[in-house]
Amino acid sequence: MLGGCRGPLSVLDPAGPSAGAIAQVWWWMFGVAVAVLVLMVVLGALAMRGRRGGQGEDAGADAHRFPGDGARQRRIARRCLIGGGLLLPGVAITALLVFGSPAGFHQLPWPGAAAAPLRVEVTGHQWWWEVHYPDTGQRLRNELRLPAGRAVDVHTRSADVIHGFWVPRLGGKLDAVPGRTLVVRLQADRPGTYRGVCAEFCGAGHAHMPMVVQAMPAEDFDAWLNASPAAARTPRPPAVAAAFAQEAGR
Repeated sequence: MLGGCRGPLSVLDPAGPSAGAIAQVWWWMFGVAVAVLVLMVVLGALAMRGRRGGQGEDAGADAHRFPGDGARQRRIARRCLIGGGLLLPGVAITALLVFGSPAGFHQLPWPGAAAAPLRVEVTGHQWWWEVHYPDTGQRLRNELRLPAGRAVDVHTRSADVIHGFWVPRLGGKLDAVPGRTLVVRLQADRPGTYRGVCAEFCGAGHAHMPMVVQAMPAEDFDAWLNASPAAARTPRPPAVAAAFAQEAGR
């Protein structure tokens, strides 16, 4: 079970601050859910044990002899309804909102990053990704390169239908919507190769719309970004070439 928490598409194996905040919220939600489940199982077991400990039909007859018992049971039922049906969900949802909202702030292009965020424009097509670096004019297809340790603002849009831009180990999902430009901030803590996908069903070729994300050392990225377009496209880093070969074999 724990082995399923790792992998190229696991949100529980974060490799950046945005994905780390999302994973933290998930683990808290999981822990609270387990605690509530255990509590309800224990309460249910106690209730069943108390029922078995009664006197069956005699206990029911006693309840009719003492009219006050019916009023007491109604009060208990009312308290369970208000406490378990209104207060508990209300408190849980409010706590989740307060605790989870800061995780969403990591995805937004707020000012204050240590270094000026890099701007990258990503356009979804049926069925491929167009990646454009407006500062130098570099363009890539189904491949996103970014400097490790630096914030990157990804401006997403779509040329046809709604797509879902998502690099699970680096940040949250953001829809690419025709006619609109939405921005998500990503950052990779260390160099490496990550996988991105289209997370919104977009047609017959949806399953064949992966993206390889290559986080490069800052010096190597700057050298690639400032190279001529022809030199920048070839060759691909070995890790990226291997990832493309793996996707092609699926």
